[in-house]
Amino acid sequence: MNILGIETSCDETAAAVVSDGRIVRSNVISSQIALHHAHGGVVPELAARGQVTAILPVVRQALDDAGKTADDIDAVAYTEGPGLAGSLLVGVNVAKTYAFALGKPTIPVNHLEGHVYANWLHAEDDSDFVAPEFPAVCLLVSGGHTELLLLRDHHDYEVLGTTLDDAAGEAFDKGARLLGLGYPGGPAIQRASEGGDSHAFDLPRAWLPGTMNFSFSGLKTALLRVAQEYRLPDETPKPTGQIFPEHRPPRYRDDLPLADLAASFEEAIVDVLAAKLARAADAHHARSVLIAGGVAANRRLRDRVETLLGDRMIVRWPTMSLCTDNAAMIAGRAWQRVQTGGWGDLAGDAYPRLPIGQAVG
Repeated sequence: MNILGIETSCDETAAAVVSDGRIVRSNVISSQIALHHAHGGVVPELAARGQVTAILPVVRQALDDAGKTADDIDAVAYTEGPGLAGSLLVGVNVAKTYAFALGKPTIPVNHLEGHVYANWLHAEDDSDFVAPEFPAVCLLVSGGHTELLLLRDHHDYEVLGTTLDDAAGEAFDKGARLLGLGYPGGPAIQRASEGGDSHAFDLPRAWLPGTMNFSFSGLKTALLRVAQEYRLPDETPKPTGQIFPEHRPPRYRDDLPLADLAASFEEAIVDVLAAKLARAADAHHARSVLIAGGVAANRRLRDRVETLLGDRMIVRWPTMSLCTDNAAMIAGRAWQRVQTGGWGDLAGDAYPRLPIGQAVG
């Protein structure tokens, strides 16, 4: 079964063809990093505008790279959420229109479930691939979400813990912004930390005893307070009349210990993530441990989890191209949803939703 996946939940425009939920035939991603770098983060309206022009060429390239035609596609999967409203609409409209024209069914997929299922994807010639075994514990870490999941089977999962405020990826982005390292923050922090002393600064860890939840807002504030000691006054005039003003990075003295600060900040995040993942895996007798989402690309996190758990269970994370937002994971999850009837829905927002009709305040 060949599924065409379409992913437009944030700033990436992606399309992919996946066979039988596992084999990646193509995976095309049109990045907007250069566009949003100037603003220090994603500007939703600009992201949606860019996706309108990029989506059809990306879909055509995905089919070409897979060596498939429209007639070879059995279904079209798309990200239904969570994500930016304008961006999601681009993908939903294209997917439904394309499927209607072909007379093929559509399969809506939760973006977070897609990240988890990136761990089941592989190239056709990857003879070393080892599929995760159940029960599995998954650390889902992306820009807007940090969750610990217990997977008993493809259709049976439990949320063990979640973030109470900032997600790990969001903390990396904002930490990089504070240090003037640019966007996206995760790779920028990792590069800046090379050669740094991860114990140079005693930055806080929110362990939240007795829970599997996470919190990174205090860590972000602690980084700000340390960095402010080295900050120079901003004497450049503020831009006026710009609808989307460019981000002006802070200016610091030459003695700012950037590598040590970045390494200590990264260590504080990884320390909590890896420790809670290991604790959950042991508590639930996991046979596999999975890392999913953009932060799964972090080298320090992967090495720490491998060191803690690699000799006792299968430890998996997606290839680099499947860690960040991509459409192959959407197509892969769609196939599994067809086979099992689906999991239900993971948390759709970074913060809990109010019941319908409940007033705020």
